[in-house]
Amino acid sequence: MFTIRRATPADAVLLSALSRETFVETFGHLYARADLHTFLDETYAPSELARLLSNPELACWLAYDLDVAVGHALAGPCSLPHEDVRPDHGEVKRLYLVAAAQNRGWGGLLLDAALAWLEREGPCTLWLGVYSENFGAQRFYNRRGFDTVGAYLFPVGAARDRELIMRRTAAT
Repeated sequence: MFTIRRATPADAVLLSALSRETFVETFGHLYARADLHTFLDETYAPSELARLLSNPELACWLAYDLDVAVGHALAGPCSLPHEDVRPDHGEVKRLYLVAAAQNRGWGGLLLDAALAWLEREGPCTLWLGVYSENFGAQRFYNRRGFDTVGAYLFPVGAARDRELIMRRTAAT
């Protein structure tokens, strides 16, 4: 049975383990060991995730298959480097599922939770970044109304990846 619940600061250790697992499973093969470990230690440390989970401007959801955490999504104000970003724009900052939980519609449910929270006060322009070589994710976001509008370099340790910037304009 699939369920989603909002994460709290008490989930920082769980989210750390899940974030590390999904990032390594998805992208670990791309990086030198030192770069990967630097990124994981800086980005997914329990203390860093507790800080994010305590921030009222951010929201995170955990996805479960029965009682096992299989995915997460993080959303908040947009911080992507694009000239059209405005303070009232939202961003899906992370959306990951373990490989065994993919292609079941669960990513869409996680995305829906994040988008509903971002638009809780009404429609707004929404943004996200996606790895330029992650074509499946790009198709997924295209189907949800996101279009590529730019790119930037995403740091993973000393490595720099080309990340696409995608946007979905507020419905009028």
